[in-house]
Amino acid sequence: MKLLVKLLVHGVLITSLLVSLSNTPFTGALLTALGIGIVAYLVGDLFILPRTSNMFATIADAGLVFVMLWVIREVTNWTVDFPEILLLAIFAGCFEYLFHMWLRGENLFKKNQRVS
Repeated sequence: MKLLVKLLVHGVLITSLLVSLSNTPFTGALLTALGIGIVAYLVGDLFILPRTSNMFATIADAGLVFVMLWVIREVTNWTVDFPEILLLAIFAGCFEYLFHMWLRGENLFKKNQRVS
C-alpha cells in the first residue's frame, strides 16, 4: 500500500513537472518517475531510513532524485535544466519527509500535550 502511494505521488509530481518544464515525452517522464520511485523506496526507505534519521533519509532521497534526473537527462537529451531538476528534487524531498513520517508511524498533526 505505502509503495503504491509513493509511486503514485512520484508519478504525478515528476511526470507532470518534467512534461511541463521540458521536451520530455509523457511516457518517458512516467517511466522515469516510476523508476525513481522504486529506487528511492529500496534505497531511501528500506535501507537508509531504518538506520538513520528522517532528515538524513530525506536528503538522501532528494539527492538520489537529483542525480537520477541529471543522468537520465544526459542520456536522453531532454531539455530539463539544473533549476528544474533542483526544483523536482526539492519537491520530492518535501514529499519524502512526510512519507517517512508516515512509514515510521509518526503523526504530523498530533497536538503537543502539556504535562501539568
